[in-house]
Amino acid sequence: MSEQAPSTADFLARISLLEAAVSARDLTIAERDEQLRRERAEAALRIQRLQLQIDRFNRKAFGRSSEKLGQMLLELEDLETDFAASVPDIELPIVADTDKVRVLPVRKLNPNLPRKRVVREPSCACCPGCGGDLRAMGEDSDEMLDLVAQAWQVIETIRPKYSCRTCDKIIQAPAPAKAIARGKLSYAALAHIMMAKWGYHLPFYRQAQMMAAKGVDIERSTLARSAGYAAALLDPIYNRIREIGRTRTKIHTDDTRLPILAPGKTHKGALWVYVADDRNSGSQEPPIAWYRATMGRAGESVMTELAGFAGTLQADGFTGYNQLYTGGAIREAACLAHLRRKIFDVHDSQPTELSTTAMAGIQAIYRIEEEIRGLPPAERLAARRTRTRPLVRALRRQLMRQGDGLSRHPDIAKAFAYGTRRWRAFNRFLYDGQLEPDNLIAERAIRGFTVGRRNWLFSGSFAAAERSAVVLSIIETCKLCGVDAEAYMADVTERIQNDWPASRWDELMPWNWVRREEMQLSLAA
Repeated sequence: MSEQAPSTADFLARISLLEAAVSARDLTIAERDEQLRRERAEAALRIQRLQLQIDRFNRKAFGRSSEKLGQMLLELEDLETDFAASVPDIELPIVADTDKVRVLPVRKLNPNLPRKRVVREPSCACCPGCGGDLRAMGEDSDEMLDLVAQAWQVIETIRPKYSCRTCDKIIQAPAPAKAIARGKLSYAALAHIMMAKWGYHLPFYRQAQMMAAKGVDIERSTLARSAGYAAALLDPIYNRIREIGRTRTKIHTDDTRLPILAPGKTHKGALWVYVADDRNSGSQEPPIAWYRATMGRAGESVMTELAGFAGTLQADGFTGYNQLYTGGAIREAACLAHLRRKIFDVHDSQPTELSTTAMAGIQAIYRIEEEIRGLPPAERLAARRTRTRPLVRALRRQLMRQGDGLSRHPDIAKAFAYGTRRWRAFNRFLYDGQLEPDNLIAERAIRGFTVGRRNWLFSGSFAAAERSAVVLSIIETCKLCGVDAEAYMADVTERIQNDWPASRWDELMPWNWVRREEMQLSLAA
């Protein structure tokens, strides 16, 4: 039987099935192409983010940043040393904008340094040409910095004994007070050891090696115990600094990691710094800095330390600070430098018109801040209202407008979101002339500790971490007040050991401190 020809309906049905299959195939291809495009876009985004992270790590490890120029400085020192060795005794010129060559001016040395005057007279008392008499007509002077080598010496205290011929009573001068009973280190030596350890970040074993090279045989353990005893004498000064600092109306704070050893493990401790320094707004109050060591990095640590404080806290965006602002007694002031860094990390690797405009706006704000630094709060506030506020508002409009159109994933969007979320805190310095636009005051105070951490890596115990906080507070406050920290610690520890009255602690504060020799001269006058 012959096969029946398909009807028209069957033919149309087959056509419909074929068209559906073709459409389904086209849809599948389109969906596959769309998926491939999404995968390529996500891969490109991941590559971009990884490249940004690599650039950021390389910049931190090898490159230049606005706060850290160590690598370039080392390279510059080597180049200058090589040049001086190859071309000695050359007078280097500098070229001004007018292309005129001028010789560098002679730099005067510090007039407060001790001076030794050396007069070089001619070898003959008369004129070597005609034999005539010589008369004075002036003199030429030249200064040269010299180093008197540090020398360790032994102070031997002799106390003669006398007896009374009548009652045979023995008379002898009392023994001088020592920082350490039966100790062999003077107050000056103890201050030098503490300054080397916590001020210049030299571990005790390195100090022992340096002292051995000078003929002083002393054990590392002796240095460690002696420094601990001396640091304990500074506790009253440290506690008074903390007490005074919490009465200020503005405090800067920052923290850094502090590994603390414990039996069987290492705690992820933290070192917090608190700085009260309003000299940028013309304040006459002395600057104060103190440190606190904690076993962890929790906001409760800051709440405990700042209990009773009322004013403005300038800090970074750490979430642990948020609970401080809930009561209303403490106002939040953010750090514009953090926002700048987040934008710069992206701008340095992949500059765009968006990041370039944002960086230019922030730099313009900082140029104004440089001009008004040191002025009273009212004058700073007036300048910010007329000059800085338009720049800040333009920056905010840019962050809001451009940030809404960006993906949530790129780093530039994250940087902009960081600024918009905390804009009220960023904006606060426009309404208070005492405030700063950033938290660099606290960051500078914590930076020295981070450098020293590379030498000793961790604290051996929590007590050692607390002891470091005490001495660091004394040294940093002395630096802010322009006081020689080593001389201060040598003098103050001796006075405290000699029963200095507690009612006169304020006289020993770094900003009030007067050397014993200067005090004796003033009393004699």
